[in-house]
Amino acid sequence: HVQLVESGGGSVQAGGSLRLSCAASGYTATMAWFRQAPGKEREGVAAILRDGRTSYADSVKGRFIISKDNAKNTLALEMNSLKPEDTAMYYCAADLYYRSISRILESDFRYWGQGTQVTVS
Repeated sequence: HVQLVESGGGSVQAGGSLRLSCAASGYTATMAWFRQAPGKEREGVAAILRDGRTSYADSVKGRFIISKDNAKNTLALEMNSLKPEDTAMYYCAADLYYRSISRILESDFRYWGQGTQVTVS
């Protein structure tokens, strides 16, 4: 069992930046960030494999950067040029196995954090 704890959410003006962090209690092979805005389905934002390969949703490409420190079991999401439409609850997700990340799917991740709110105005 892996526990995930997110931090770093908050409120920021449009055009600003925020950095989210996620601490995992143990080994993970695939990690990702998802987000869910009010009234919308949860969507995959970015994913990263233990070997460093990454993928991004089209809506955040060029603005968000996902990174992982395997030694510390931590995940980060650097969010730049934030837009009001980025407002959502952001969730860290992880799995013990390598997953295809060409599409970032909820069903591929067994472990989830509680979420951290990001508000862009």
